[in-house]
Amino acid sequence: MKTYTVQQLARLAGISVRTLHHYDEIGLLKPAFTGENRYRYYGEDELLRLQQILIHRELDIPLAEIRAILDAPDFHQLDSLRRQRERIEREARRYAAMVRTIDRTIAHLQGKREMKDAELYSGIVSSQKQAEYEAWLIDRFGPDMEGHIQESRRVMTGTSEEQMAAMMAALKEIEDGLAEALRRGVPPQAMVLEPMIERHRRWVAASWGRECLPRAYAGLADMYEHPDFRERYEAIEPGFADYLIAAMKAWAARQG
Repeated sequence: MKTYTVQQLARLAGISVRTLHHYDEIGLLKPAFTGENRYRYYGEDELLRLQQILIHRELDIPLAEIRAILDAPDFHQLDSLRRQRERIEREARRYAAMVRTIDRTIAHLQGKREMKDAELYSGIVSSQKQAEYEAWLIDRFGPDMEGHIQESRRVMTGTSEEQMAAMMAALKEIEDGLAEALRRGVPPQAMVLEPMIERHRRWVAASWGRECLPRAYAGLADMYEHPDFRERYEAIEPGFADYLIAAMKAWAARQG
């Protein structure tokens, strides 16, 4: 069995000797054995565990949580690597989309191309923030919500960049129309809003990849109570968050 000393492993992994000593002290990464010379020696199992530690650290997971994950009775290294690969691949796609958005913005500012408003934000919402939304949804609406989230994610993954830009442009047009109704003093329960709200509901159904029934649409209105959604809608027009929520619930109630 090939083994490495602390210094050799530190050079191999690109980390400091002090880091390895710290991992040993907190019980996160123990050496395979200590020689008569009192040197620590690491074998293949320790190298693979260190890889897991470093991957989890890159994913911003605290050391205490990493230890709990790796020491859990049901931990399976191969399954963990597969999940990590999927997560990192999603992040890679998101960063690639962000690079394209930045390049388009640079070209736009240099006068080399026109850019739609919706394109400014393509690929910029972080996976961490998305995870927070999903956890909030599941906590508020129950475990059945997880399946709906997975289906929506599947639909969005299969949506091209051009399709996504078109969807966001359509959403902006709907929201601008509703915000203008608010500015004109149209009550959110007014029947005149019905065509615009129906367009909004159809847009939601398309993003979900399934029908958006009245009850689900009213549930989505509850979701818009989340502080981050409120902040987004209030940026469109002061009072727009409550206005949109009320309009959505009024439409759902009229459906019986």
